[in-house]
Amino acid sequence: MSIMTYIGAIGAAQQEAMAADPRVVILGEDVEANVYGTTGGSKQRAQQGDFVQQFGRSRIRNTPISEEAIVGAAIGAAMTGLRPIVDLSYSSFLYMAMDQFVNQAAKNRYMFGGQSSIPVVFRSAMFYGLATGAHHSDRPYPMFMGVPGLKVVAPASASDAKGLLRTAVDSDDPVLIFEAVRLWGTKEEVEDGEYRIPFGVARTRRDGSDVTVVGISGCVPLALEAARQMEARGVSCEVIDPRTLVPLDTRAIVRSVLKTGRLVIAEPAHRTCGAAAEIAAVVADEAHHALRAPIKRVAALNMQIPFNPVLEAEMYPTTERIVAAIEAVSADQLDTRTRRAGR
Repeated sequence: MSIMTYIGAIGAAQQEAMAADPRVVILGEDVEANVYGTTGGSKQRAQQGDFVQQFGRSRIRNTPISEEAIVGAAIGAAMTGLRPIVDLSYSSFLYMAMDQFVNQAAKNRYMFGGQSSIPVVFRSAMFYGLATGAHHSDRPYPMFMGVPGLKVVAPASASDAKGLLRTAVDSDDPVLIFEAVRLWGTKEEVEDGEYRIPFGVARTRRDGSDVTVVGISGCVPLALEAARQMEARGVSCEVIDPRTLVPLDTRAIVRSVLKTGRLVIAEPAHRTCGAAAEIAAVVADEAHHALRAPIKRVAALNMQIPFNPVLEAEMYPTTERIVAAIEAVSADQLDTRTRRAGR
C-alpha cells in the first residue's frame, strides 16, 4: 500500500493498463507533455520516466483541439481493435462531441448487431468551484446517464479512481469517467499492484442507523463531515458513495433506507433531472413504506455558473447545507433528544 493522490492514482492505473496490454493507447490534447499530471511517471515508478519515454509516441498521441474529432477517432480505433483512453480535460468540452457520444459511441454496438464493441474510456474533469466561468464549470454526468449504451463513473477517492479506471479499460462498452478537480489532490492508501473495482457496487463510507446520506463525487467528503457533526448531536448517519452512476447500485441505497427510514442526497450537478432525482425516484418506488420523512436533495442551483468566486460558492452543496437537510429529515429525533436532555 502507498499513499497516493487522486490524480496520481489515475496516472498509476493508466500506466499499469498500458504496460499490461499493448492495445491500450492514450489520446488527448497535450497528453505528451503531461499537462494535467496523468501521463508522467509516478513517484513509485519514477525510474520509468514519462509515458512517452516508456511507451512511445505511437501510444501517447497529442490531438488537434477538436473534441468531435478526438472522440470520433477514438470510437473508430476502438471498433478496429485498440482500447483507447481519451483525456478530454474539461467536462464542459464534452458538448462539442455530443453527436459522437450519443449516436456513435452509445449506439454502434447495437446498430452493428454486436459485431463490434466500443472499448473506449473517456476521462474528463469537472472544474467547478474554481472560478472558471460558465463555459468551463459544468458537471454534465446526469445528461449522459440518460443515454443507453454509456457507462458513467464518478470516483470520489484515490483508491476508487484507480480501481474503477482499470475496470473501465477492460470494459467492451464506452465508459465516461467524471473527476472532480477539487478531489485531485486528496490522498488515500492505495494498493500498489493492479486491482479492479466492479461497476455497480456502491461503497459504504460510514455505517449508521438514523439517516442515509448518499454523496456523489465531490460531495462525498462533505457528506462525511456532515455525518461527523451530526454524530456529536446523537444522529447516526450512513454515508454511501455510489461510485458508478450507470450502472447504479440501487440495492445498496434501498437497503440502507429500509434500515434508516430517512434519505438525503448530495451532488454537485444541477437539481433538475440530476442523479439525486433518479435516486430519489428509485427510493420512492421501492422503499416508500419505510420513509419516516420526505427525501431531501442538496444540489446546485438551476442557473448558470457565475465567474465571481463569492457568488459561485453559493451555487453548490456545502457541509452546512447537508447538515441542514439531515436536521430536516431527523427533526423528530432531534426534538425528542432535546426534550430528554432538558429533563
